[in-house]
Amino acid sequence: LLRIDVSNAGAATPYTIPSTNPFVGQPDRRAEIWAYGLRNPWRFAFDTSTSRLYIGDVGQNRLEEVDVSAADGAGLNYGWNVTEGTSCFAADPCDKTGLTLPVLEYAQDSSGGCSVIGGFVYRGSAFPELQGRYFYSDLCGGWLRSFVFSGGAAADHRESIANMGTVLSFGENGRKELYVLTAAGQVLRVGRATQ
Repeated sequence: LLRIDVSNAGAATPYTIPSTNPFVGQPDRRAEIWAYGLRNPWRFAFDTSTSRLYIGDVGQNRLEEVDVSAADGAGLNYGWNVTEGTSCFAADPCDKTGLTLPVLEYAQDSSGGCSVIGGFVYRGSAFPELQGRYFYSDLCGGWLRSFVFSGGAAADHRESIANMGTVLSFGENGRKELYVLTAAGQVLRVGRATQ
């Protein structure tokens, strides 16, 4: 995960590197790196109300994961390829010391999933009962799930929709209302179920 500053970009310098990045000035480390150990993050978002970063990280062949950290969590190692989710992957011995493990993981075979699609924490006003819930989906599973991050863990898990087809991404508008984009060309608004 890279952190750069494009506010003073120009032809000669497309970006600058913030001096507070964790690996600035360290030999054999790229100064642009903010965090590492992610396999294939597919969408990440900041929750501006809590200053937390939510990352949907696609697994190799067994587990999908969602990681949550403080927005200022510099230099974190999310574990790949020592771990896939919280399970040991390619390391022998498997030492998890110092790793930032996911707050949520699910097995591909038990959920019909294949690739987590990271979303957003709902901060809109149209549906107050959804306030603070992180919504995510899966490319193959097509469901819509959510949880609340509380006490350092994912809690109050819910499945809102069983199958929306192939989900590609999430978005939010200027009022922080959430939308889901599907491969069928649909843009679906996240909200209260209707009868």
